[in-house]
Amino acid sequence: MKWQAVSAVIISVVGTIVGFIVFFVAVGNAIGDAVEENSNVNVTSSEAAEVDSAEPDAPADEADGTVAEEAPAEDAEAGTRENPVPLGSSLEGRDWTVTINSVTLDATDAVLAENQFNDEPAEGNVYILVNYTITYTGDDADGSTPISVGLDYVTAGGNTVESYDSLVVAPDAIDTMNTLYEGASTTGNEVFEVPAPVDGVLGVTPGISADTVFVAIQ
Repeated sequence: MKWQAVSAVIISVVGTIVGFIVFFVAVGNAIGDAVEENSNVNVTSSEAAEVDSAEPDAPADEADGTVAEEAPAEDAEAGTRENPVPLGSSLEGRDWTVTINSVTLDATDAVLAENQFNDEPAEGNVYILVNYTITYTGDDADGSTPISVGLDYVTAGGNTVESYDSLVVAPDAIDTMNTLYEGASTTGNEVFEVPAPVDGVLGVTPGISADTVFVAIQ
C-alpha cells in the first residue's frame, strides 16, 4: 500500500503544478486583452476615413525587376506624423475623447498680455495656443480627472515640446484637474513655446495606455 500513497502524492503535486500553469496563462491572456483594448484609439474624421479607404500601393513588378515607388505621405496611415488627421477630428480612447478645435500659430502677444510674469519666448521661438475639448466617456460613478490625457507638439525634425517646458499662463487655460463625470467636457487652451516657422504636428494621447495620434496644426 506504500506505493499507492506515494503515487497519490505525486499525482497531487503534478495536478497542483498544472493548475498553476493554467491559472497564470489565463491571467496573462486577460491582461494582454485589457492592454490591447486600452491602446486602441478611434479617430472620427471624414478626411481620415477617405485616407483609410484609399487603395494600397501596387507591389513591385518582380517580372521586369522594377521596384515600386515609395508611398507618398498622403498614403501613409492616418494619424501618423507623415499623415496627421485634420483639426476637428475626435480621438476616442477607452474613457476619453479629445477634439483639437483650433491652433493659433503665433499667440505671443496674447500670451504676454495674459500675465505680467509671462516671459518673452526665446529668440527664434513663438508661443502657439492649442484650443481643445476633453470629454469623459467612462462610466466610473466617482468620475475621473483628465490629467491622463496627453498633448504635446512635435517639430518637423522630430523633437517633442511639452507645455510645461515654458512656465507661462495660457489665456483661457484648460482645466485638467477637476473631476469630470460621464458625458461632461472641459474646453480651453494650452500654450507651447515652439521654434519658428511653426511646421510641426500635435501628438494626442487620449488616456493611459492609448496610442498617440498625430493631428495637423492647420
